[in-house]
Amino acid sequence: MPETAATRPALPPVIALSAEEAMARVQNADRPFIVRGLVQDWPLVQAGLASPRAARAHLVDHARPVDLPVSVAEPAVGGRLAYDEAMAINFRMGEGRLADIMAGFDAAEAHDPALVPTVYLGSIDIAQFFDGLTAANPAPLGREAALASIWIGNATKIAAHNDFPRNLACCAVGRRRFTLFPPDQFANLYLGPIDITPAGRPIALPDLERPDFERYPRLREALASASVAELAPGDALFIPSLWYHQVEALDRFNVLVNYWWRDTPRYLGQPQTALTHAIMAIRDLPENERATWRAMFEHYVFSGGADARAHVPEAGQGILAPIDAASAARLHQFLLRSLTQ
Repeated sequence: MPETAATRPALPPVIALSAEEAMARVQNADRPFIVRGLVQDWPLVQAGLASPRAARAHLVDHARPVDLPVSVAEPAVGGRLAYDEAMAINFRMGEGRLADIMAGFDAAEAHDPALVPTVYLGSIDIAQFFDGLTAANPAPLGREAALASIWIGNATKIAAHNDFPRNLACCAVGRRRFTLFPPDQFANLYLGPIDITPAGRPIALPDLERPDFERYPRLREALASASVAELAPGDALFIPSLWYHQVEALDRFNVLVNYWWRDTPRYLGQPQTALTHAIMAIRDLPENERATWRAMFEHYVFSGGADARAHVPEAGQGILAPIDAASAARLHQFLLRSLTQ
């Protein structure tokens, strides 16, 4: 049987008896899980169940009078926002008022979906572009302090990628399918460049529904580890940090609201930035020098650094000591100076 989403194991749903139980599970979870009906009482969800137009009206009612970024792709891409054969991004960026964009979705209902361009508003900061939307559709599971984003579009497929923060993805309108991979599958997913990306994170180059195993032989191993989460309106999916996920919006109009939060302070920075700098500074060194730097990274970073500071008096440990907000600020300025020299 060909490898498709239908042949991959489904992620078993978790029915939380209370928000408190779901919150407790999120705190300790190291694997994805579904909570059926977590946000089914949201007005946005109920509007979407009435009709896509009602959901669009709900969003427009809360939109600020500012332009929003929007991605548009030709019908030929089939909703898969990624690269073309020349490794160029296969969509173009624009902007517009939400009311005008929603009017476009209204008009598209009269046309064959196969002939309609892909229109996608991805990772829209709710606090920046909406007033009262979160108050009307409150964050579940005590995630009020998390970064809340909304994703709006017709049928789309976003290639497998990961995120550093933990993620609670709430399916508000339309159906969503997530194909999930453990973090250790990064090499088997054949990720694209980390500095030229469709949306800021490296994405898997293979099309999971049309896998080319001659070109990407290790993809078989990744697919063997995959699981699928099918979400209906009102369902939510918890995705731990660094888990890879392909996201498919399955209906003619779809809305997802997600919440990102990290378990470490924001002042510690982004690991992806450190990886990018290491590629520039270390990857192309001679092999023997790379081996030394690998050992030094293990000593100072991946071990946790206890041995690296054990022999240094506490008052003089500098960056070897556990980092707090003040030392992070000093280090940030040091790095800025070093990068401009």
